[in-house]
Amino acid sequence: MDAASDLVVLLDEEGRPIGTAPKATVHGADTPLHLAFSCHVFDAYGRVLVTRRALAKKTWPGVWTNSFCGHPRPGENVVDALRRHAAHELGLTLDTIETVLPHFRYRATDAGGTVENEICPVFIAHTADDPQPNLAEVAEFAWVEPQRLGTALQATPWAFSPWLVLQAEQLRAYDPAPAEAAAGGSS
Repeated sequence: MDAASDLVVLLDEEGRPIGTAPKATVHGADTPLHLAFSCHVFDAYGRVLVTRRALAKKTWPGVWTNSFCGHPRPGENVVDALRRHAAHELGLTLDTIETVLPHFRYRATDAGGTVENEICPVFIAHTADDPQPNLAEVAEFAWVEPQRLGTALQATPWAFSPWLVLQAEQLRAYDPAPAEAAAGGSS
């Protein structure tokens, strides 16, 4: 592994790169703003892949989240980083990739005091593969109907990563309201 593979891209408040730092040093109580990405992977049946983070993860261990997240390396194209992480974390080849929230940004603190502070473009991808999770990254996974995920996120947001909850608020794909309204469930 070369030195660049362990670096993240640091950003200024406008989202411009201002340097790099070792990944191991940027997630703490005073995390600098840095570049990341999130990806929501769908199968041919329209189900979305959710994963439970490995218990050894530094941030939000054991929490259910979107399909996968990561950090592009300095100089790495984000789509290339998505493909690399999909293969490494889940053994997946991504067939299509679409940017859905290009300017997503969040800051959150986990129960252990570790802060996430990221500009984190959000992508939707499709795959025909069955996940083969890397257990150092992913403890469990499930394919879920998007509306069922939306209902779960609204009912138990504490059971999911804060970035997934925030992303779902901005993504119509997980909004259970249309199904409830169609069933006569709106008041």
